[in-house]
Amino acid sequence: MGRIEWMKELGWNDDYLDEIRNVGYSYIRQGKYDVALPFFESLVVLDHNNAYDAQTLGALYLQINEAQKAIIYLDRALQLETDHAPTLLNLTKAFFAVGKITDGIRLAKILKNDHNPLIASTASALLLAYGGNK
Repeated sequence: MGRIEWMKELGWNDDYLDEIRNVGYSYIRQGKYDVALPFFESLVVLDHNNAYDAQTLGALYLQINEAQKAIIYLDRALQLETDHAPTLLNLTKAFFAVGKITDGIRLAKILKNDHNPLIASTASALLLAYGGNK
């Protein structure tokens, strides 16, 4: 049995997704990650090919200390959009959070050379914190 195409089943268009996304972002801006979470959980079901929604859901899980779930959605986002440094940085943090230190160090070493100074400096700090500069 194939994947259910919920947008088609519900008769919705992208405007509905934009409304859900806007409400979710509104809660994120307020720091209400637990409230934003179900909005993005819904979005990844409704539009399973949207890397940004998967990345946001992964970041939300990371914010609420559910790093193992974060890894699932960050990985999914990277399968859809392979070269996205903020997603890779969140994946690096999630790896460290679940004790996958070697994987975290491997990614942080790549990201410390990123053209975005925020990404590069955060990756360098993670390497310092987890002994990746040895």
